[in-house]
Amino acid sequence: MKKFHIGGVPEHFNLPWYLTLRNKEYQEEGINLRWKDFYGGTGQMCKALREKEIDMAVILTEGVIRDIINGNDCKIVQVFVASPLIWGIHVAKNSDYHSVSDIKGTAAAISRYGSGSHLMAYVNAENHGWDTENDLQFEVIKNLEGALQSLPEGKGDYFMWEKFTTKPYVDNGPFRLVGECPTPWPCFVIAVREDVLENNPDSVKTILDIINNTTLDFKNIPSIDRMISNRYDQQLEDVQEWLSLTEWSQNNLSLDQVEAVQEKLLQLELIDRKVSSKELLHSF
Repeated sequence: MKKFHIGGVPEHFNLPWYLTLRNKEYQEEGINLRWKDFYGGTGQMCKALREKEIDMAVILTEGVIRDIINGNDCKIVQVFVASPLIWGIHVAKNSDYHSVSDIKGTAAAISRYGSGSHLMAYVNAENHGWDTENDLQFEVIKNLEGALQSLPEGKGDYFMWEKFTTKPYVDNGPFRLVGECPTPWPCFVIAVREDVLENNPDSVKTILDIINNTTLDFKNIPSIDRMISNRYDQQLEDVQEWLSLTEWSQNNLSLDQVEAVQEKLLQLELIDRKVSSKELLHSF
């Protein structure tokens, strides 16, 4: 049996992986797939891919494209979630900030440099016409737990994270939502180390076939909204709204999408060059 390690954030987007693992669907095909939660998000997963701690990752599109250009020997094999990620812009409930304009020039709490929370702070700044050199500051807080502790203490002024994941902390606790910032591209892709693709292409393809079979019909699973609500401690109406906005994919990025992501990263000076799609994408 071939063994593979996959990483992802412990969020509702990745419930299809949990279901297929629970049902031992990979084992039936001779594959021992092990899942690892990465609470630190994209930057932490990029590091794990580089260090061969994991073989593949369900990871933010812009983050992994940036890291591949910067030397991570991976390829994107497929889009996992085709819809945008809706980033909530949060401040501490006890803060004096009540709008996005209030946080101009203040410190964004980020999980780490190169993470989605870091890159999307630039996208948000550009959306509002800020000077990204002078109006952006950063405070590293590692993960969501770090933000929950740090923001009320004044370590970092605002925190960007997936809106529905943080909704319970807006409803019940330390955060207040002041704005939203959707990604201008499909939010999650599946990236695989190049050496794994070279040595085990058939197994990787089998893994994709299994997960795609589940995501194709995911929304139609009986009581899936209640399962998500219970598992991720979310209000049922929030889950239902999230399901209505979210679309999974079984295809890879288009050339236009690759171009759009790279163009934005280059414009924001988060990469120093663009590369061909062949350097980023793998096709089966």
